[in-house]
Amino acid sequence: MKPHIPRALRYTLVSIQELLISAGPVALLAGGLLVLAYLWLDPTPPKRVTLATGPAQSAYEEFGKRYQKALAANGIEVTLLPSQGSSDNLRLLREGKADLGFVQGGSNERATTEESGLESLGSLFVEPVWLFYRADSARKVTATATLTALTQLQGLRLNVGTAGSGVPSLMDKLFDANNIDKGRIAISQLEQTPATVAFLGKELDAIVFASAPESLMVQMLLQTPGVKLMDFAQSEAYSRRFPFLTPVVLPRGVVHLARDLPPADLRLVATTTALLTREQTHPALLQLFAQAARELHSPAGWFNRAGAFPNLEHSEYPISREAERAIQGGQPYLQRYLSFWVANLVERMWLALGIIIAILLPLSRIVPPLYQFRIRSRVFRWYGQLREIEHQMQLAGANTAQLSGQLDDLEQKVARITVPLSYADELYALRSNINLVRRKLEG
Repeated sequence: MKPHIPRALRYTLVSIQELLISAGPVALLAGGLLVLAYLWLDPTPPKRVTLATGPAQSAYEEFGKRYQKALAANGIEVTLLPSQGSSDNLRLLREGKADLGFVQGGSNERATTEESGLESLGSLFVEPVWLFYRADSARKVTATATLTALTQLQGLRLNVGTAGSGVPSLMDKLFDANNIDKGRIAISQLEQTPATVAFLGKELDAIVFASAPESLMVQMLLQTPGVKLMDFAQSEAYSRRFPFLTPVVLPRGVVHLARDLPPADLRLVATTTALLTREQTHPALLQLFAQAARELHSPAGWFNRAGAFPNLEHSEYPISREAERAIQGGQPYLQRYLSFWVANLVERMWLALGIIIAILLPLSRIVPPLYQFRIRSRVFRWYGQLREIEHQMQLAGANTAQLSGQLDDLEQKVARITVPLSYADELYALRSNINLVRRKLEG
């Protein structure tokens, strides 16, 4: 047996049921538009992304690990792709083998950067040109055993790094600017680690890196006895000749205060490293990387004050809108209170939701009339049968018993009709009209 439902609850359920049916077309339209907006906006980012870093023990590798840890907190797996360096990262981005990568300023060999389909998430840090040399080798070319100009490298054995690092291309530009005959320098292009081993083993006289001070190789060589760092006395002139170079100063004692390393301020030239991405990379991932950049690169460093990085300056590529928002505005409001995935979904769908609501508001006006029509039709559809009975009563030779049976059948059907209480007057009016016809039939 069916469970007994209180009358008041039954009336309420009928009202809700009819309301849902009446609003069904509008709800289906809203659902369809919402699905289309979701597919178009694609608000949910992939959970895996590839970041091109650099050689082992390089600053790029170290920063890659930090980004990997930062994004893991939001459920994003960052796959680190080792490379030879900046130029190699640029190639990996262009070939679609990496989604993001660290690239030094001046690494692009093309005439225009806009053709490459790459965007920048901002400048992250400066990478000084570290030209280390051995003091005993410097005595071969100068009595002071101190190098201050690239022209003094002639006659020495110099490693400029692999082609993928971008350093050989940079050094070629600097050599050309100084009218140096490269044939008078024994140039090699060993990778960073074997080059350092050869340098410490006195097989090389000098070695060049372009790296952030976080590089383990740089940290080690700065504190190695007998190894000196070249002072670029013409650093300002280099920055005027090459827009991608910036003059920086390594302050006295910044490496080791107790040992007073370096013993004097050293002038260096530096490139600015940016985090580049392909245009196809999901915007939500760019937002996360830009937020991580604010955390990782904003502290004070050897060459910058706190808050100087990341920034939107010295960019050779178009700045991503997501990066610009994150660098200038910080963490989005919703992410301060909700998880990244929920906040990202709401943030990227709210505009679409607003448009859908604007479309549906006028359409929603048809719901009340449709609801009213459906409720009243439960009652009014029986007036046609009642009117037919009344019409047959007026015909000659009408069968009174048969018409009375039809009225009884109609009355039983009407008794089973359930309508909301606000429409009960129309149901009772129908019953009254049935009784009125019955009295005419009996009279």
